[in-house]
Amino acid sequence: MATVYLAQDLRHDRPVALKVLRPELAAVIGAERFLAEIKTTANLQHPHILPLFDSGASDSFLFYVMPYVEGESLRDRIAREKQLPVDEAVRIATQVLSAIDYAHRHGVVHRDIKPENILLHDGSALVADFGIALAVSTAGGSTRMTETGMSLGTPHYMSPEQAMGEREVTGKSDVYALGCVLYEMLLGEPPFTGPTAQAIIARVVTEEPRALAVQRKTIPPHVEAAVRTALQKLPADRFKTAAQFAEALADTKFGAGGSGGAGATAAQTGASRKSAALTGWPGAAISVGVVVATLAGGFAFGRRTAPKPVAVPVHFTITLPESTTQVARCCGRAQAFSPDGSTLVFVGMRGSKGMLYRRSVGRLDAEPIPGTEEGSIPFFSPDGRWLGFAAGDKLRKVAMSGGPSTPIATVTEVAGASWGDDDVIVFSREGKLWTVSAAGGSPRGVPMLDSASRYIFPFVLPGAKWALTTIRPSGSSALDASRIGVIELASGKIDTVGFGTRAEYASRHLVFAGADNTLLVQPFSASGRKPTGPATVLLGGVSLSGSTNHEFSLSTNGWLEYMPSGSSTNEALRASGPTGRNVIALPGRTGDNLEDPAISPDGRRIALRLLASGAGQDLWILDRQQATVTRFTVGGGQAPVWSRDGRRIAYFIPGGSGQSSGIYVRAADQTGAPQLVLAGTGLHPASWLPGDRELVFAGDRPKTGYDIGVIALGDSVPRWILNSEFNEGHPQLSPDGRRLAFSSDRTGKFEVYVQPMAGVAGGPAVGLVAATQISTEGGGSPRWSPDGRTVYYIQGASIVAATLDPGVGIAVANRKTVMEDGVTDLNVTNVNWDIFPDGKQFLYIDQVGQGLPRIALIQNWVQMVKAMGAAPK
Repeated sequence: MATVYLAQDLRHDRPVALKVLRPELAAVIGAERFLAEIKTTANLQHPHILPLFDSGASDSFLFYVMPYVEGESLRDRIAREKQLPVDEAVRIATQVLSAIDYAHRHGVVHRDIKPENILLHDGSALVADFGIALAVSTAGGSTRMTETGMSLGTPHYMSPEQAMGEREVTGKSDVYALGCVLYEMLLGEPPFTGPTAQAIIARVVTEEPRALAVQRKTIPPHVEAAVRTALQKLPADRFKTAAQFAEALADTKFGAGGSGGAGATAAQTGASRKSAALTGWPGAAISVGVVVATLAGGFAFGRRTAPKPVAVPVHFTITLPESTTQVARCCGRAQAFSPDGSTLVFVGMRGSKGMLYRRSVGRLDAEPIPGTEEGSIPFFSPDGRWLGFAAGDKLRKVAMSGGPSTPIATVTEVAGASWGDDDVIVFSREGKLWTVSAAGGSPRGVPMLDSASRYIFPFVLPGAKWALTTIRPSGSSALDASRIGVIELASGKIDTVGFGTRAEYASRHLVFAGADNTLLVQPFSASGRKPTGPATVLLGGVSLSGSTNHEFSLSTNGWLEYMPSGSSTNEALRASGPTGRNVIALPGRTGDNLEDPAISPDGRRIALRLLASGAGQDLWILDRQQATVTRFTVGGGQAPVWSRDGRRIAYFIPGGSGQSSGIYVRAADQTGAPQLVLAGTGLHPASWLPGDRELVFAGDRPKTGYDIGVIALGDSVPRWILNSEFNEGHPQLSPDGRRLAFSSDRTGKFEVYVQPMAGVAGGPAVGLVAATQISTEGGGSPRWSPDGRTVYYIQGASIVAATLDPGVGIAVANRKTVMEDGVTDLNVTNVNWDIFPDGKQFLYIDQVGQGLPRIALIQNWVQMVKAMGAAPK
């Protein structure tokens, strides 16, 4: 929840611990609420509570200051000794209980009691991190931070009600957590462990902890009875107060002759083993590459007739040939199952060109789908006859029986789409949901009652009146901040289902993505639009695509497909030049998806957008000399553009987190607040004019699509210099500012053009008539050489250099391919490459493979759910 710095208090000449909240948490809480609530915790004065020295806000950062404690944490001691002496463990637990009982009586619940937050100083326990505890009172209940949907806590120590996302969490949750801590001090591990957070939570909710005395005979019966009481599933069955827990630990008669006897312990242990056997079965099945299912039938000894075949889960994997390598990097999804389960469609590569492929379940090979070049985000019509997808700036469809693809609507940056049974498509764009007829037309916005959140990955439920959607706080991609909601498309009314992302519905269940590469399943009533049972871990080892997008899809007749971990790709920054293609390290960042790299004029720094769990979708700056990666924006950021002197960066913020959508400018060293230059959506700053007082940008306009404009710092109204019925994007000024390179789809596909930079200083707008076409076989994302004599652009996945004739006018002297199979993601907005100031190296984003791409298929996955006991009743 925070980054901790060792700092020096200059006024008092003492070391202190400076805790800075993670930006995504700070953005959700807000400075005003944080500072108001921390006043309560600042008044906690107790010998076993680490005091609070100071707190405040600096720009967008929230911080608080605590004493620096010389010693170790309880986690350090457990790691060293494994098991503590019984009397020592009870003494530490009693001191902590004294602290949390005091806090509870002052209206504060800690919510994150764990060994890491218990410091040991001169043999005495100090509870830390009350600085971000939530105030609990009936009068202030409506303003507590739990309303933001943030989940605080650690899975091993979460009470069942906290793990299930209950908003009304009381002090009994801290009692439960301390029971887990004492359990770990005595046995060396917490009551429930597992390979993933979701697996641990599933055990917390469904299983009973193993008996202590069976594993360590020196534990007194009254201590075990006290721990078992603290670990009861229902809050009502636990101690009423932390003080009662402490009294029970000191009372040698506690639990004698009651329900806490040895018989109950043995029964609980047996139940735990039985539950573990059931919940562990799916993971064991997945570890086998191919599971052969034998159906009952054939010869049946002692019977006259064979029994009916029983549907069982069948698991197998497909390894794709190199000619159809799967591309996992996609906004929303990279594959889709037809409703009848007969056909799998996925994003692949054909040479250097991406397109959609189909593979029938009964075939061994995959074939390209004509008309789906550069396609992504596939989704089927309910009858399976049509395939929808995104390509370039269009939402398109193609008949599965064959024929050309046809456009449905002009859209960009689609984050998921779904086809309802009323032939209306619901899709996400810029964090909002839209609808459009499958026959084509203008999209209509779905009312967004919560403008501070982003709505992505829609899935239309039967009846087409409601849709599942993932809800995320703007600027965050962290999975623990994502919630699944059910939204009424006509009104925007939304009900929250629970935490997770990418939910789909089939066979009376939701399947959705959880933390740690897991898929969860939950019984769900589509007509009632609510869960009918708890969520359970269905699968582990599911690959991630993008920031937190698990790759999977369902059919309506019992098929589930997913991408196993290890079959996807990571992304890396590469520099290509005379010494080859070298990876540029991003210290401390692994597994991220990258976009929009931009090199500073001195070549020392690289600004880029990171999309990753815990990183949000913000801009970061890599300092190549210092080997540091620093967050530049909080709450989102795209399309960074360095000023010509390298002192400022222009960028676009999509809105949310208390920020207006628009183009901003901020000092590259992060001094001073960001300046809003131009408000609006769909804006992409691209190039600074000489003097660094004006910006060239591309903007999405309602009637003409993407056009190119100029905005002066301090003005509020732009001058549109390229505006036509076609899309124009990627504007790049030559080093001397006299020529403009850009891309346009006036020929039906994007090509690169260059024209004189006229009409900027208050003159008339310049149309395409004055432009000279530079590319001949498609192209986009142009960049100028440092001397202004060559225009580089992307063609397919290659970089082409077009050298201009030095004579009068604009003409191409020659063209040549200077790098093959490098840059991808050609569209009207993103520019995912750059040129170093020396003109000898290219910076681009590459994918680093992790083994052959595979797709895993499960037939009759619902039978897995039934075996787990998680099916609807």
